[in-house]
Amino acid sequence: MQELYAQNPSHITAIRLRKNFGKSAALRVGFQQAAGEIVFTLDADLQDDPEEIPNFLEKLAEGVDLVSGWKLERQDPLSKTLPSRLFNAITSRITGIRLHDFNCGFKAYRREVLECIDLYGELHRYIPVLADEFGFKIGEIPVRHHPRRHGISKYGFERYARGFLDLLTAIAVTRYFQRPAHLFGSLGIISGLFGSLSLSYLIVLWFLGYRPIGDRPLLLFGILAAILSVQLVSFGVLAELFLKERRLPDTDRLVKQVMVNKK
Repeated sequence: MQELYAQNPSHITAIRLRKNFGKSAALRVGFQQAAGEIVFTLDADLQDDPEEIPNFLEKLAEGVDLVSGWKLERQDPLSKTLPSRLFNAITSRITGIRLHDFNCGFKAYRREVLECIDLYGELHRYIPVLADEFGFKIGEIPVRHHPRRHGISKYGFERYARGFLDLLTAIAVTRYFQRPAHLFGSLGIISGLFGSLSLSYLIVLWFLGYRPIGDRPLLLFGILAAILSVQLVSFGVLAELFLKERRLPDTDRLVKQVMVNKK
């Protein structure tokens, strides 16, 4: 990258992080430095073909805000493609976004998409999910996928496991960030229901003469579930109050167009 920058410093910006902070952090820094109205991302191992960039531009011209590549014929071993298909199918089912390849690094974005989404952790896999929450249109086109010629893939089962955990994070961020009481309240109600049923069952046994009940594990479970229920509901209410005090105006991220007649 230093050599490329030295050859053409007016058109190339090279960024070196202090250490490997992960892909989401790298993308966030890159998005902040990119100056164009259309931003492309693709992996550096040349498995993605830069010659397909015009196809992305054509899709953007149809009114799409984010175009994701779809590696229709992946040049990867079966041990990698099968988990990927399962991962994409589950993600599509849960989020309702009909994409075949969420994790494809070959994407094109309009500037306003990048200004709205907040990347951290491992949420780069779910950029389409984050963008969809703000009402952006998501599109997909098939792309050629070449065999890997440089480096060794670091993706394995551990990354897919973390990916499903990050999916839960993405769902919580997009669906419940503005209303955390709904999330924690629902969990609290479920916990309280289990606790109430357990304790009610033990009370019935006590009245029927099946004593003692103090040494039953179900009693401890019921008490803990009831306490957890109160804590979850209380935490949800506190989170709502916190957001109410700390919530910053973010209406610019929600507005697509303003038509006003100024006289």
